[in-house]
Amino acid sequence: MPRQRLGQHFLSDPGWREKIARAIRVSPHGMEALLAAAPRDYCWIEVGAGHGEMTQHLIRSGAPVYAVELDPPLVERLKRLAEEHSNLTIVPGDVLQADLRAIASGRRIRLYGNLPYYITSPILHHFFQYADLVDEIHIVVQLEVAQRLTAHPGSKSYGYLSVVTQFYARPDFVLRLPRGAFRPPPEVGSALVTLRPPGERPSLAVQDAQGFLEFVKICFAQKRKTLSNNLRNIAGLEQTRTLLRDLGLRKDARAEQLSVGELAAVYQSISSGMPRAGRDNRT
Repeated sequence: MPRQRLGQHFLSDPGWREKIARAIRVSPHGMEALLAAAPRDYCWIEVGAGHGEMTQHLIRSGAPVYAVELDPPLVERLKRLAEEHSNLTIVPGDVLQADLRAIASGRRIRLYGNLPYYITSPILHHFFQYADLVDEIHIVVQLEVAQRLTAHPGSKSYGYLSVVTQFYARPDFVLRLPRGAFRPPPEVGSALVTLRPPGERPSLAVQDAQGFLEFVKICFAQKRKTLSNNLRNIAGLEQTRTLLRDLGLRKDARAEQLSVGELAAVYQSISSGMPRAGRDNRT
């Protein structure tokens, strides 16, 4: 029985499971042939393994699979599956507390997860802490969230989550999944999104990633307001307008109109001219 407080919607349709398996290249019928028993320098970490619906596809890759699951009854069921497959290890617990570096034990990481919709953003932030170890992230998320992850500047869906994601990874909208693919069916549509690190971070001169992301939060705090108004408590209205002009941007620009690179340029310009006290007190 799915527990709604955990946001459990199990991918019950075998046809859609196969489509996902092909998309993430763990199906014998996918884009890449499987190399059975070949040595691997990567592992799969599955988040919210559930009944093992997708776990069984991941196992066939031949790589080590670490299935993270919070729900104790499901953990016990997964342990029985692990008894049949030497490359499957069950990791009981909350993924937000999981040390992915320790789990991978020196291997590169490929992540798959059917994410609980209500904590998608915290999980992604947790993943991005390990971006230097991760080759691919394949996630089933709420359709609206998928649109945000892949949104471009100027679109209605573009916002803070778009910038964070594209700072760390290159997003790709892969599949739209119907409600009927799940049991129980969610109230909203879903989609498979693939994220491939690195994103834009290596090309930007941002040394303090956390500081930049906090700055982006402020930029998008009130989307209807101009960037100058959202930043007036940091740099002052006129100073920000001057800075935007110097960067070749409109003085009435809104955060949703700026690319990750343009937001990084604004952050760098404000940070370089900001008194130390202002930097230390940013929120």
